[in-house]
Amino acid sequence: MNKTLLIVGIFVALVSCKKKEPSIMFTPYDETSEIAEQQNHEIKRMQFKLIQSKYLDMNKVFKPFEEDLAYFSEADYYNIAPYIIEQNIPSIQESVAEGILTYEKIVLFYLYRIRKFESDNQLALHSIISLNPTVIKEAREKDKNRSKNTTYSLYGLPILLKDNINTEGMPTTAGAFALLENSKTNDAFIVEKLKESGALILGKANLSEWAYFFCSGCPVGYSAIGGQTLNPYGRKIFETGGSSSGSGVSVAANYAVAAVGTETSGSILSPSSKNSVVGLKPTVGLLSRTGIVPISSTLDTPGPMTKSVIDNAIFLAAMTGEDSNDKATKNKTATIDYLKGLKTNTLSGKRFGVIKELLTDSIYLNTVNVIKNAGGVMIEIDLPQVSLDGFLTLLNIDMKNDLPLYLTKYADKKITYASVQDIIDLNLQDTLKRAPYGQQLFEGIVADTTSNESFEQIKQQLHKQGVAYFQTPMNEHNLDVILSINNYHAGYAAVAKYPCLTIPMGYQKSGEPISLTLIAPSFQEQKLLQLGYVFEQLKKVRKLPKNYQ
Repeated sequence: MNKTLLIVGIFVALVSCKKKEPSIMFTPYDETSEIAEQQNHEIKRMQFKLIQSKYLDMNKVFKPFEEDLAYFSEADYYNIAPYIIEQNIPSIQESVAEGILTYEKIVLFYLYRIRKFESDNQLALHSIISLNPTVIKEAREKDKNRSKNTTYSLYGLPILLKDNINTEGMPTTAGAFALLENSKTNDAFIVEKLKESGALILGKANLSEWAYFFCSGCPVGYSAIGGQTLNPYGRKIFETGGSSSGSGVSVAANYAVAAVGTETSGSILSPSSKNSVVGLKPTVGLLSRTGIVPISSTLDTPGPMTKSVIDNAIFLAAMTGEDSNDKATKNKTATIDYLKGLKTNTLSGKRFGVIKELLTDSIYLNTVNVIKNAGGVMIEIDLPQVSLDGFLTLLNIDMKNDLPLYLTKYADKKITYASVQDIIDLNLQDTLKRAPYGQQLFEGIVADTTSNESFEQIKQQLHKQGVAYFQTPMNEHNLDVILSINNYHAGYAAVAKYPCLTIPMGYQKSGEPISLTLIAPSFQEQKLLQLGYVFEQLKKVRKLPKNYQ
């Protein structure tokens, strides 16, 4: 045999051996029978019209990682899984410090895991819209420059952002066809802060389109760009919650260390509860909204979604900071150590408002007794009757004004739509793909003719009513926090601008997660995290979805 050919043959053989994993292709499938079966679901908005995205090609999303993933094997994945899956930030950082993990390996692990499940049409959760094409390169840089003191830091750790948060080098779609080409934007303020902390942006998570203020009665977790997000605890059985659906699902399935969600009313609390993760809806004015596709400048706020309270505290601290471009955070410069007292706090002597009508829920009742046995003072309360009349009007008028401002000031210059009506008209050109469930709420925004004077009165009255709803029992009984379930009281907390922390407290007989939600007055996030951490240690209930081990 020719010597040259022999050498080439050996070289090719060696390269072939080294390439451990072939590229896995994402292949569309015929979902007709699946959709037909879904029409029997007892929850009307779970009667899906489609599951797969008509616009997203995950093969293109994964193309930048093809070569690196070819050298990351199944064995590599399983060898480091115990040091990443369900581990909190300090634990992962300790494994990096000990040389067990590198930031590059962590990123490759999550990319491999996402591809592993999302390429399986029987397991795909459709929780990812896009991935950062340079994230592996960025991880290598973090490995080179790592300092010794990263234990309580996001440094080098990959996180996901809800896809209504501007990120340089990645599209920001809000799940909508109208923003499909919204690619060239500057980082949102909170993304700047996260990058300053050393966090790696792994990618963007799916969401309920336009943060679930688009269609009426449509499935939560659906967007034209991302398709239908599904709940890992009961795929096509349980709702994902909305609108930060992809953020909640991705954290639950361990697709990233943590994720950012946004909330106007329940959009962090709901998906966190439905996916058994820890979600914090901060006080409006704690975190900047600049560069985030809005619903309401009055009520919107981003917030952290994590697998544990300690991660939530670390994540929150990394996002805080005064933003002169956001009137809500402007001149709010207080720096709070959210880790302070986290592990040394106690429930003893703390006063908890227990909502009487919720005591019929056996898991809530059991949780109340757990806190009581730990020394908490439990006071049963009836919440006052308070009206939220005008809530829809508040959202309508805010979005009518705030969305055009985003489109003009923060969107890619190639986005030429300037109003809600423009987007309605665009969708009407192909409703089957762009708006299969209709766009009733957008139409309602255009139809709302509330005057500026009436709008201001509505805002003031709603805030007053929301504060009274919680403050009345809190003042009467000198309460530290009120205990709710899931997002049951999210609307009142929204208009009151009160922070809420939701923490897994159990699973119903069906297997559906249920969470305890702590509510406190404005800017008492530290108290919520301290009390939440103690409760979490008492009743460690979060478990990994069984099909996503």
